[in-house]
Amino acid sequence: MDKNKLTTIIFYFSILLFIIAFNFSDNGSGGWTQQFLPNINGRLISDICFTDSLNGYATGFSNFDPNYFLKTTDSGNNWMIVDSVISWLSQIQFINDSIGFAAGARIFKTTNRGINWIQLPGIVGNEISILNKDTLYVAFDDVFDGGVFRSTDGGNTWVRLFFQFMQNPKKIYMFNSRIGFMTNDTYLKKTTNGGLNWDDNSGGAYTDIYFADSLTGWKSYGNFKKTIDGGATWQSYTFPTVGNSTISGSVRFEVLNYDTIWSVGSSALYGATYRGLMNISTDGGITWGYQQPDTSIRIDYYDFTNFVNIKNGWAYYVFGGIHTTSGGNDTTIFVGLNNSNESIPDDFELYQNYPNPFNPVTTVKYELKKSGIVNLKVFNISGKEIENLINKKQKEGIYEIKFDAGSLSSGVYLYSLFINGQLVNSKKMIILK
Repeated sequence: MDKNKLTTIIFYFSILLFIIAFNFSDNGSGGWTQQFLPNINGRLISDICFTDSLNGYATGFSNFDPNYFLKTTDSGNNWMIVDSVISWLSQIQFINDSIGFAAGARIFKTTNRGINWIQLPGIVGNEISILNKDTLYVAFDDVFDGGVFRSTDGGNTWVRLFFQFMQNPKKIYMFNSRIGFMTNDTYLKKTTNGGLNWDDNSGGAYTDIYFADSLTGWKSYGNFKKTIDGGATWQSYTFPTVGNSTISGSVRFEVLNYDTIWSVGSSALYGATYRGLMNISTDGGITWGYQQPDTSIRIDYYDFTNFVNIKNGWAYYVFGGIHTTSGGNDTTIFVGLNNSNESIPDDFELYQNYPNPFNPVTTVKYELKKSGIVNLKVFNISGKEIENLINKKQKEGIYEIKFDAGSLSSGVYLYSLFINGQLVNSKKMIILK
C-alpha cells in the first residue's frame, strides 16, 4: 500500500477513536480520562514518554516486524504512527524536546522530535540509560555478546565496561556519571565509578528504579522498596488491600518529588472483573493510598506511568490508557483495608518468568527460605484462575516449574505465589503467538 495512503487511513482512524473517546470517556474517580491508541496491527505498546504536557511518544514490541513509533501533540488524545523499524522495542526516553532514544533488540535515536529514528551503529541492547546527549549506557543480557556498554559521543562508538558469562544484565540505571545500578532479574549490582566496577547489592532485582539524590532511592519488583543510604539497605512497603481480591504490586512508578509517588501494577476485583488501580504515596513511599479511575472501557491493569509535572500524568497498558490534568484529583485518594508499612515477607521470592513474552512454554522460578504450603496459580487478566501449577508443602530452597500455555490465546496473564493461603506476590506474563 502507498505510504501516503496508509498515513491518511491512520489519521482518520485516529480521529474516529478520538470521537469515541470524547463521547464515552468520563472523569471518574481521581479525575482521569480515557485515551485510545490507533490500530498498530496487533503490536503491543511497551513504553510511553512525554516531554511536556502536549508532546508524547510511545513504542511497542512484537515478534513480527515491523514495530512502530507513535507520537501525540495533544496530550495523548490522538496518536499517529510516525516511523517503523525492524526490531522489537521495550523502552523509549527523551532527554529534551528533540533528542530521544529507544531500546529493544536494537538501539535507536531521533534528533527531530521523534519523526525519524536511526539505528545506532555497533550496539545491541535491552535497555538504555541516558545521562546527557553524549553519555549513554546500555545493558544487554546476551550470554556471549552482552554486558554493560558506554558511549561518550552520543551513541556513535561504544566501550564494553562489564561482562560476566551467563550473568549479563538486562536493565541499567545511572543516577549520575559515577553511581548506577543494574539487574538481570536475579541480582542487583551497584557501581560508584561509572560502571568500571560493580558490587553486589542486597536489594534484589528491579523492574523500575529511581534515585532523587545519591542516598534516597526507590525500586519495584512486584514489591516496593525504598533506601535512604544509597542502597546499602532497602525497606519494603505494602499497598492497601481493596476488599478481599486485590492483586497488589508495583511494576513501574513515577517520583514527582520526595513526597509524591505514583505506582502502577495493582488491580482489584469489582464485580466479576479486575480493574486497574493507581497507587499513590504522599510521604515518600512509606504509606500508600489508591485511586480506581472510572473509565468507559474497563482497564484491568496499568503497565507504565509517566508524569511531566505534579498535575499532568498518564498511565497506560498495552492497548490504551488514562490521563489526568489535575494530579489525579487528590481529594479522592482511598486507603482501603489493612493499609500499613509492614515489610513484605523476605522469606519468599517470586521471580519473573523467562522467557517473557513466550510461546508456548515458559519457566517460573520462586524461592522459599522456610517451608510452607505452596500454591502457584495462573490467572487471566480478568482474574479467572487458569491453572494451579503447585499445590503442596515444600521445604526451603529454589524451585522452577515449566508452564505450557499451548492451549491459551495470546495476551497478558498473571501468576501468583501463595504461601499457607496468603498471597505473597504476583507478576505478569505475556503469551505471544
